[in-house]
Amino acid sequence: MPRRSRAAASLVVVAAIALTGCAGTVSMQPAPDADDPACADLTVRLPGTLAGEPRRWTDAQATGAWGDPAAVLFTCGVEPIGPTTLPCQTVNGVDWVIDESEAPSYRVTSFGRVPAVEVYLDNDVVSSADVLDALSTLVAQLPADGSTCLERGPASG
Repeated sequence: MPRRSRAAASLVVVAAIALTGCAGTVSMQPAPDADDPACADLTVRLPGTLAGEPRRWTDAQATGAWGDPAAVLFTCGVEPIGPTTLPCQTVNGVDWVIDESEAPSYRVTSFGRVPAVEVYLDNDVVSSADVLDALSTLVAQLPADGSTCLERGPASG
């Protein structure tokens, strides 16, 4: 290999190491049903970029993370939630229950899908609409159990 080519190859390797070294592995806990084959099918199709944030490695099965620091955390195999008074929104055919108790960070859980998916996102960094729009197309492939969000009309009185 000519000297110039070796130098260029070395520079590329050093740059790659430097770039990957910037964002370490995100430590997460696997969900109780993370070993569900449907989670494996879903996890391998998670996008490399989400709401403009690059994907990062995680250390738990059926998880994903985006951003440095992580602005979006994805976990497949969480316990499906039952009826709730929390707001529910349908995005691309998937119902999502929205827990706003830690705003501007939101915990959003799929409703009526088994296994269930939980997304934790920092709305100061990423748009929740962009995140749910992108992930809903994947989560829609999970089996539906027939449960759907109830429409909440105006209060009568």
